Amino acid sequence: MVERWRDYRGARVKSVLSAVAILVTFACILNSACVGKSNAEDSTGAPSADSPGTVRVPALDVPFSNFASAESRTAFIKRSQDHRVPPPDADIKTMREFYDSYNVALAARARELYPVNVKQELIGGVRTEVITPKSGIAKKNLNRVLINLHGGAFLWGEGAGGEEESVPIASIGQITVITVAYRQGPEYKFPAASEDVAAVYRALVRTHAPANIGIYGCSAGGILTAEAIAWFQKEKLPLPGAIGTFCGSASGFGGDSVYVAFPLAAQGPLPGAREGALSFSPYFSDVSVKDPLVLPINSADVLRQFPPTLLIAGSRDFAVSSLFRTQAALTNVGVETELHIWDGMWHAFFIDPELPESKEVYKVIVNFFDRHLGRRSPTLPRIPRRYNENPG
Repeated sequence: MVERWRDYRGARVKSVLSAVAILVTFACILNSACVGKSNAEDSTGAPSADSPGTVRVPALDVPFSNFASAESRTAFIKRSQDHRVPPPDADIKTMREFYDSYNVALAARARELYPVNVKQELIGGVRTEVITPKSGIAKKNLNRVLINLHGGAFLWGEGAGGEEESVPIASIGQITVITVAYRQGPEYKFPAASEDVAAVYRALVRTHAPANIGIYGCSAGGILTAEAIAWFQKEKLPLPGAIGTFCGSASGFGGDSVYVAFPLAAQGPLPGAREGALSFSPYFSDVSVKDPLVLPINSADVLRQFPPTLLIAGSRDFAVSSLFRTQAALTNVGVETELHIWDGMWHAFFIDPELPESKEVYKVIVNFFDRHLGRRSPTLPRIPRRYNENPG
């Protein structure tokens, strides 16, 4: 079963607030999740809040969600018992070797389940993989294209990491998906990735109407998708028809989920997440989190120009509060948004193509872009002639 919350232009739904309330209920599940010592626990051991609002909750057992599938339960147990996962302070070589191997296995399985053609191609001088369905591109999608920005903490994910996010969408949606091998840390710093996305996008708008282009990404790719929209505005580029920010968005990490989600997902905390810092990746070592090009939520003017935005996460995703905050901020400035949360699911859960919930996510993504690509939004600027020489 799926728990979803949607938000449309000018109307924030109460379900989002309910979701936040659920997270608050579980706040500080472990004593290690609380900051400082609290006198908030009464003589009966019942949780309560102290004057700063810190809640100390007695230790409790939280079963896996009864709304989630049996397959997800099995996958959750397996991943929580995998002791091969490198610690956050591991060297970059160790991290890349582990996650590249992990991604290769998932991408291979995705290609078995969803037959596609994969072609390496330089677009705008940037390395990409162009993924097309073996069954052929649907007639309605011949002039449409999706850009995928892979996850990986701005440290890894090129190749297989992009394929696991792109292969199912290309196959199910019968559409071309281009996954971008953008520059990452520690070798490169912000705004290298934004520049690479802009280079690919600039090349594509020479052959496609911007309204027929969609951009989406998971985790680091979700953050980069939002950053790209801010960067396009700076570069005076026409904006795409729609975007998807999954497991990461226009806001920095924070809120309830950075305390609650890590223990509920049986994983250690991400460096800097509780402080709203970007210290999880050296890619951001020279930036300010107040810069709208880094976190677009810092500027209402930047957010106001966002195209329709799809936001996706799991309820046990440490980034879910970031998505709640981004959706509220976009709604407040009149941008059309759609938010879907899968109960019991962890960060980037849908990169596993075997899960029933993943298959639901793929359908949501495909349907969202199908509805929005080619539809002119009043929040988008008029396309300059030079970007529309051969409209799709």
